[in-house]
Amino acid sequence: MSIVVGALIVVVALQSLLVFGLLRSHAEILRRLHAIDVDATTSSASVPVELRTAAGVPQPGAGDGRAHDISGAGLRDDVVLVGVSGVAHRTLLAFLSANCLTCETFWRDFGNPEVDLGLGATRLVIVTHGPDADSVSRIRELAPKAVPLVMSNDAWHDYAVPGSPYFVLVDGVTRRVIGEGTGARWDQVRNLLDQSLADASDPSTESRIDRELLAAGIGPDDPSLYHGDDAERGR
Repeated sequence: MSIVVGALIVVVALQSLLVFGLLRSHAEILRRLHAIDVDATTSSASVPVELRTAAGVPQPGAGDGRAHDISGAGLRDDVVLVGVSGVAHRTLLAFLSANCLTCETFWRDFGNPEVDLGLGATRLVIVTHGPDADSVSRIRELAPKAVPLVMSNDAWHDYAVPGSPYFVLVDGVTRRVIGEGTGARWDQVRNLLDQSLADASDPSTESRIDRELLAAGIGPDDPSLYHGDDAERGR
């Protein structure tokens, strides 16, 4: 009899351990599902707004501050070239992804003719990752008809883009990046652009940039300030 009772006690103990383990696993699964749900519902609203004026000496780990022309694939299996350096206007490069939740609002706004982007003399260009790193079919669905789009991994590398959405404002005349950053909504990005343009038009900014460049050993004839054939003329 004692043997039977002992066996029952062991069985009950094992069952208790099993039930406890299952309840603990279930709780952990629920916790992770809740975390995923929170991330999915708040990601588009919690993206911080960041601004980095990139004129002058670039920050460590950031882009080199120079304008780089964009080349890559188009949506019709063609090659697209977009000149942003040495042109008479500014270019806003919008680095977006087809699989980015926060990017959805920008895809929608850029494709809505009723949305006043207020860019003035600034040209908007959308840049995605190359066809090997993003969904081409999804990009075709999202791409605004009136906005140039280039799929280029090199552009993300040239401008040291940390993620999407990300915006880089380039001045074609000075061949420099004058502002860059990110935001969750277009009005946040517009504020970023306005601040960048205000800084760029401040007379004291040019003097400060010259001082910073000279302090870094970059003079007026430095080849890094020029592009292509202009490097020869700058010498």
